[in-house]
Amino acid sequence: MNWHGKTVGFALTGSHCTFAEVMPYIQSFIDAGARVVPIVSNTILTTDTRFGKSDDWQKQLRDITGNEIISSIVEAEPLGPSKLLDILVIAPCTGNTTSRLANALTDSAVLMAAKAQMRNQRPLVLAISTNDGLGLNAANIAKLLVAKFIYFVPFGQDNPKAKPNSLVARMELIMDTCAEALAGRQLQPMVIEKFNDLNS
Repeated sequence: MNWHGKTVGFALTGSHCTFAEVMPYIQSFIDAGARVVPIVSNTILTTDTRFGKSDDWQKQLRDITGNEIISSIVEAEPLGPSKLLDILVIAPCTGNTTSRLANALTDSAVLMAAKAQMRNQRPLVLAISTNDGLGLNAANIAKLLVAKFIYFVPFGQDNPKAKPNSLVARMELIMDTCAEALAGRQLQPMVIEKFNDLNS
């Protein structure tokens, strides 16, 4: 797909263990010619973890995209009327974000951007990373699966023995999912194996 002239919103929420995996795919959009607008949840702005410091992740986002980060509802609100984004990716998309989105709650920059994208009837791509995807959050994922303009990066159980309810997207399929979403199609198959070793 030709990404030149496309503007991709790339939103990150608080699955900190997934950030390092996701960053190269942001770079992939840039390398393919897209403009990328970074958007983050409050967790990323305020939380240092064993997976990295908040300031370091923010710097990496700015360095990769060359753009300032949208980090507040006020900053995200103009995305609606401006129709800036051709497509919005939320990767990783946590169970917390999934549940709020499914129940029409708008209390972060990421969710405001998602609301704006759906208002404009433009594609929203979710790359889920949640420990309760097959638990209480299954109902929220089901709601979003049948919602218009929402597409899922193919996902599966990442550790079915130790974490049987956990679902994680195959992040390497983000660009392929986005290309299909821009054509109004869900990348198939959508439910796939995430883990590599069936005996692990």
